[in-house]
Amino acid sequence: MDSKNVAVIGSGSWGIALAWRLHKNGFNVTLWARREETASKLRSEREDKDKLPGVILDKDIKITSNMEEALKDAGMIVVTVPSVAIREVCVKMRPYLAEGEEKRIIVNCSKGIEKDTLMVMSDVILDELPGSEVAVLSGPSHAEEVGKGLPTTIVVGAFSKESAREVQNVFMAEEFRVYISPDMLGIEIGAALKNVIALAAGIADGLGYGDNAKAALITRGIAEMSRLGAAMGGDYETFSGLSGMGDLVVTCASMHSRNRRAGILIGQGKTAAEATAEVKMVVEGINSAEAALALAKKYEVEMPIVEQINEVLFNGKEPREAVKELMLREKKAENELQEW
Repeated sequence: MDSKNVAVIGSGSWGIALAWRLHKNGFNVTLWARREETASKLRSEREDKDKLPGVILDKDIKITSNMEEALKDAGMIVVTVPSVAIREVCVKMRPYLAEGEEKRIIVNCSKGIEKDTLMVMSDVILDELPGSEVAVLSGPSHAEEVGKGLPTTIVVGAFSKESAREVQNVFMAEEFRVYISPDMLGIEIGAALKNVIALAAGIADGLGYGDNAKAALITRGIAEMSRLGAAMGGDYETFSGLSGMGDLVVTCASMHSRNRRAGILIGQGKTAAEATAEVKMVVEGINSAEAALALAKKYEVEMPIVEQINEVLFNGKEPREAVKELMLREKKAENELQEW
């Protein structure tokens, strides 16, 4: 293994953007694609004209569909596949991560909660690759902007400060500022739930509601995320940071956000399946919505926005009715902890 070699597992827009970033940082990058057809096209065109036009992969970046080739000699492994594919990809990685070898940090960049197990992605990785040194990378970071070298700030969580520092050193650049945090769970809960709230913000846009409604969804959304994260053992402060409020704002406000775009289409009358097909990318908020609701019930946390999103996505509820129900809920104080 060589610390200058980095494997990026996943050739979607985020994988391409991070491969570009890491190569700019001076690392030897190998990008793994699930299908040889995808790998071959990227090798010849050095660009994904559909998902990430204008981001050109240098000829020195290796592109392969062979997992063994991708992981060979890699000192760090960066996983960017959709959350629904994490477990399958870890199984593919397992034969090439020898027991007893020096541990390689696996950096999870996927955002979601596994529906059947209610595990965050780092736990899924550890379930399939026990004993691994896992870190998480998250924050307000659209691939479209990272791949163009626009200023971006993210946070890295890890079990040890040393591992967090190592990942920080690999990714840090003039246009890519990296903070570190010990709260891996909080970071991952924020990363997954903000996609669900962004669907709600998109639906409000699709219905023609204004900035007031979006500001309310963002503000009350962060309250729901914080309540659940704290109940699960995350740090409340994490949700006012980059992987909480930061990522939520950018995902709710930007047209780069596939979750917001899908929400707009749903607000305009399309089904979740139709919206996903039109966006042409994985919409993580749809995948995480049911798991978020299950976690809310498990930890007895009130999450009305998440409840209504599930009603719209899976039970055929009209979006306008869902908004009406949110607005007409029982009268409450904004913060129950504050005393008169």
